Amino acid sequence: MDSTRQQKIAKLIQKELAEIFLADGIPVYDCMITVTKTSVTKDLSLARSYISIFNAEDNEKVLKAVKSNIKEIRYRLGQKVKNQLRIIPQLDFFIDDSLDYIENIENLLKQ
Repeated sequence: MDSTRQQKIAKLIQKELAEIFLADGIPVYDCMITVTKTSVTKDLSLARSYISIFNAEDNEKVLKAVKSNIKEIRYRLGQKVKNQLRIIPQLDFFIDDSLDYIENIENLLKQ
């Protein structure tokens, strides 16, 4: 169970990362990226974010591109939250495939 502080920081990071992907336009292919969930470790040193990728040919390729831009993303995150956080956590991204899973179940139920 996450502490209240962990939850607040995770929500802040999730909101700012979503804004970075949406408004700031990280140079990642022509697709839409949304941050679906973020969790932070107890020592606040690592933030794990789950992203949904829409309109992409290859999700793994987009994830690789996001991971290759982690330094720039972390820098932009630091610029946005510098007044709220003393230390900007390391970032790690994963593909959130829960929407694909739900769609697959719905298709199976329709059959």
